[in-house]
This record gives sequence, structure tokens and C-alpha cells, in this order.
Amino acid sequence: MTTESLARRFALSTDLPERFFAAEADQISRACLEMARRFRRGGRLLVFGEGAQASDARHVAVEFMHPVLVGKRALPALALEPASGAFAAQIDALVRDTDIAMGLAAGAASDHILDALERARRRGALTLALSASPPPAGFGPAVDFSFTVPCDDPLGAQEIHETLYHILWELVHVFFDHDAI
Repeated sequence: MTTESLARRFALSTDLPERFFAAEADQISRACLEMARRFRRGGRLLVFGEGAQASDARHVAVEFMHPVLVGKRALPALALEPASGAFAAQIDALVRDTDIAMGLAAGAASDHILDALERARRRGALTLALSASPPPAGFGPAVDFSFTVPCDDPLGAQEIHETLYHILWELVHVFFDHDAI
């Protein structure tokens, strides 16, 4: 690796997150408030992704179910099975109007993820999409909150997604701790 390529990679890991979180701060806080309201009403988080994002979906579910901080409540979460086309069937079988559906994509979301988010939203679930450039054309009407990382490097996008879902977890608990819901 050249010095120039190392500098670009470092900038991707520092400058991009700074810009992304500054631009998305309001939307993140609104999403967390809505998530906390859903959890308070008995909702569950159903999270899903394909490829590497299937692993991230499992990570998100574990974060919500097994809090690492003493005194933080465990919240019901489930990572959906990433078998081809299985998201829609799982959403149809599981989603209630108090639930939260979160779809993860390293780039533009696949048709399977978009379909699952649309189905969840039609059933009354709160929907969140974490994706990366190029922005997925179909997310607009399919989701309540869309977080698109302006990056075509899947590793750079994944770093921001990981930070984002940890922030989502933490701020949901902040709303619980302060009875702000």
C-alpha cells in the first residue's frame, strides 16, 4: 500500500463518519425516539441483510437482546434468515404493527430487502434502511428512516453502519432512561 492509498483509507474512516453523523443527527434522534416508543408498546426489532450484512443483522439483534452495560434493559430483537427471498415470508409471518423492521445493505438494497421493508411498512411497522451509495431508488416510500452512507466502498459503509446501529441502541436507552417517550 502506498502512502497516498493509506491516507485515503484513513480519511474514509475519519472524515466520512464525521460528515455523515453531522448530516444525520436529527434523523437519528427521531428514529431512536420512534424505536423507543415501539419497544415501550411491546414491539420487537426484526433486522435483516444479505451477504456480510446478514452477519451485521445478527450483531444488531444481539446488541439489543444482550446489553453490555449494567442496568440497560434487554429489548426483543430477531435477525431474519437470509435465505434467498425468505425475508418477505418471514415479515409476513412475524411483523406486527408495533414492530420495527431494519434492512441492511452494503450498497443499494436488493429487491428482497426492499420488498421486505415495504411489506413491514404496510403492516404498520416502523421501518429503517441502512444502505450505501449508490442510493437505492426504491427506499423513499418503503421506509420511515433511510440512512444512506455516501460511499461506494463497502468496508467504509459497513464501518459507519456499525457505529450507527450502536448509536441507535444507545439513544433508544437514553429515551427510556429519561422517560422521554
